[in-house]
Amino acid sequence: MFAHVNDLHDFQVWNPFAKLDPAARNTFEGPPAGTGAAMAWSGNSQIGAGRMTITESRPSELVRMRLDFLKPFAATAVAEFTFVPEGGRTVVTWSMTGRRNFVSKAMGLVMSMDSMVGGRFDTGLAALKSLSEVTGAARP
Repeated sequence: MFAHVNDLHDFQVWNPFAKLDPAARNTFEGPPAGTGAAMAWSGNSQIGAGRMTITESRPSELVRMRLDFLKPFAATAVAEFTFVPEGGRTVVTWSMTGRRNFVSKAMGLVMSMDSMVGGRFDTGLAALKSLSEVTGAARP
């Protein structure tokens, strides 16, 4: 599972936000995986435009990313994926935190960020699980 998050090319295979615009333009920079790997995207109104950069990577433990959203509004957030062995499986947690600017505060009055992205996170984690089961021991 870790490898599918730590490599931003693999990330796009299971990322639920990528499915919102299959024609989005993605560009990759830096190393192929791990700290310093970066991806910029530009797509339709559902995904907007932005950039993600892996800022910390600890094998089979943590992947931390800085997200810089450009469109539909500017914002910065941190996404974290934690991997915890539990019995014969790995529990993956996907979280996102960030400062709220005026626009996001106003949006928060009428809709919950958790309700906006929580379901997509669940969908993504289920796709990550399926992908990991298919690839099995082929990827660490």
